[in-house]
Amino acid sequence: MSPDVATGASGEARSFTLVGPGRAGLSLESALVANGWSCRRVLKAGDDLADAGANVKAVFIATPDRDIESVAAAIDPQPATVVVHLAGSVGLDVLRPHARRAALHPLVSLPSAEVGAERLTSGVWFAVAGSTGEEFALMSDIVAMFNGTVLEVADADRAAYHAAACIASNHLVALLGQVERIAEPLGVPLEAFLPLVESTVDSVRELGAEAALTGPVMRDDWMTVARHLDVLDQSEQQAYVALAALAWRLAHPEEPGSAVPFLGEQSASTSQLFEGPENPVRGPFA
Repeated sequence: MSPDVATGASGEARSFTLVGPGRAGLSLESALVANGWSCRRVLKAGDDLADAGANVKAVFIATPDRDIESVAAAIDPQPATVVVHLAGSVGLDVLRPHARRAALHPLVSLPSAEVGAERLTSGVWFAVAGSTGEEFALMSDIVAMFNGTVLEVADADRAAYHAAACIASNHLVALLGQVERIAEPLGVPLEAFLPLVESTVDSVRELGAEAALTGPVMRDDWMTVARHLDVLDQSEQQAYVALAALAWRLAHPEEPGSAVPFLGEQSASTSQLFEGPENPVRGPFA
């Protein structure tokens, strides 16, 4: 454990201020308090933040990414206080002028404070950064306290890292929303598909994404894909086609520049999706 966690200036070790009492912020607050930290204040972005860093070891900024820089600027720098943001998409520059800066981004969904606190301490990965080794060590100690794994992501790579996180979580939820829209009118509830989703994730965990891929695109079964497109509402076709293109790319890693094969048998409305310069299937591989 680093000296920052064990001792700290003026007896203020393991104390913190939270700015941003949303789902992520309150999840972190609950998890820290449950592990021996003391929350001195909970503030919002519109509050007077000048003294937020006084007499605490850390200030955790859990506001939307767009507000982090202005919130950090509103806090008077304190020589012994580490200012931390929870964002995945930005680096440490947004926390200037504070000398002691850090980032702690959990790779887990935090739907509520209670559930989020449990998930934060369930052995998940955290993207960690620090302005010096001392700040990095403090964040790493928190991750260890949460039974997690430290993931070091350079500032220049954080936007791409966060894009991957959004695809893994937010876009997956949006995809399941599409499943629900398509299946419910047929009398098939979303719940019926969740074991399929869970077993698919298990297969990816055990085998890797490429080996876990199944389905008509992997088998080059374009007649089945065409049948799917013929019955889908036009508003659902674009997402289906885009994901079919990604499935093709995954199934054919040896052909990174190749186009998805043209569907030879489809309706006129479906064929429009695969023709012209805006072809959504061929586009990603052009």
